[in-house]
Amino acid sequence: MGKVTGFLEIDRQVAKYQPASDRVRHYREFSLAMSDSEVVKQAARCMDCGVPFCHGPTGCPIHNQIPDWNDLVFNGNWEEAIRNLHSTNNFPEFTGRICPAPCEEACTLNLEDVPIAIKTVEQALADKAFDMGHIAPQPATRKTDRKVAIIGSGPAGMAAAQQLGRVGHDVHIYERESAAGGLLRFGIPDFKMQKHHIDRRVAQMEGEGVTFHYNVQVGVDVSVDTLRNDLDAVLYCGGSEKPRDAGIPGAQLIGVHDAMPYLVQQNKRVAREDIASVGWPSEPILAAAKHVVVVGGGDTASDCVGTAFRQGAVKVTQLDIRPQPPVHEDKLAIWPYWATKMRTSSSQAEGAIREFQVGTLEFVGENGVLTGVKCCQVDEKRRPIAGSEFIITAELAFIAIGFRGPLEQGVLADAGDGLRVGVDNRGSTYIEANDQDYKTSMDRVWAAGDVRRGQSLVVWAIREGRQAAHDIDRTLMGKTTLPR
Repeated sequence: MGKVTGFLEIDRQVAKYQPASDRVRHYREFSLAMSDSEVVKQAARCMDCGVPFCHGPTGCPIHNQIPDWNDLVFNGNWEEAIRNLHSTNNFPEFTGRICPAPCEEACTLNLEDVPIAIKTVEQALADKAFDMGHIAPQPATRKTDRKVAIIGSGPAGMAAAQQLGRVGHDVHIYERESAAGGLLRFGIPDFKMQKHHIDRRVAQMEGEGVTFHYNVQVGVDVSVDTLRNDLDAVLYCGGSEKPRDAGIPGAQLIGVHDAMPYLVQQNKRVAREDIASVGWPSEPILAAAKHVVVVGGGDTASDCVGTAFRQGAVKVTQLDIRPQPPVHEDKLAIWPYWATKMRTSSSQAEGAIREFQVGTLEFVGENGVLTGVKCCQVDEKRRPIAGSEFIITAELAFIAIGFRGPLEQGVLADAGDGLRVGVDNRGSTYIEANDQDYKTSMDRVWAAGDVRRGQSLVVWAIREGRQAAHDIDRTLMGKTTLPR
């Protein structure tokens, strides 16, 4: 805990943003860092709540010891605080920026709508640790003779690689793109998280002996069997990248796109890379001077909104088939679980028009080119309401309704029937592996992250990568010192 009476004396504060009129002119992060003294005050608010739901199963999937490092920050012990935070979370500068903070929803003070600013303190702590030089390579003191291949360098793959490298294994990450990070680099916009944060961790991991192989697609450039034969263990962390099919007529029109190729392209432009990408369309997608419609109400849809504004869109409309949620949840019925309530992202606050309880009937166009989106109002069961149809003008539309599993090309095509794939009740595919040992149906192959559990949060990816590393080390060595 922090100060005994801190939660009574200090108001909740979080980092403020640059004005929308300024931040839409660039792709950099736009949150204004709080001073150390302000961060200490927020850490001081952490109360002696008895049962810290914030790092229990309802709050933080990686079980960050939030009251402990809040207390350490409050007492000015930044070095011990980052050591504590790293004991459960390999990459707090990632989670401090892009995690939706279920820990704050589970905070006892959230019963009064003033939870501890956990996410703000976490990001500030991680950034200060870098500034103070507390984050450096931690190479193993003794090397083993075991080699591990990790397919995919997203947060699950990176977390597993760092854990396994630190206990002495020779770890090789195979990444089909030109740089590490997975969708952290190519899916999350730079205005939410700039990519030098990833580069710093890659440099740290290379200093710990991890080897990165870029522009290598497993299943195409190197086979799964080659990795299995040449190395002692293979961990598949390829992610869930296949867009969910909306089944909307007119999706073939020029100007209609799935969301992820659009985000990947813009991130590559910011990085001054070729926009061509394995598995995604390569024709340029730009929103400048266009009316844009985004179908979907989640984070990916919001990222499309913010990107479109920065590209100079005339108007951005976001369609959500769900009813508009209440502004406040029923605390006694929901807490400490994640609440469905009205939330406005920074991108939506930049001027998006949000339509709730609206179904998308058809993309309409002329001469094969999109001109509008035909919509209608829907009832509580998402059935169209007769006579409520309307058309929104649009020259560009994005479908952002989620993902339904790993891409077939590459690992799945190469592994064939040897790698068992399951299908959930929404028709999404996933690699069959339990959350105890993460072993797949193929000998010496494990799976973790979105490729196993489906589209999820960065904290779940880090958790699964760490837990898979625990079992891989235990299997290879007969025992392990890695935490689970």
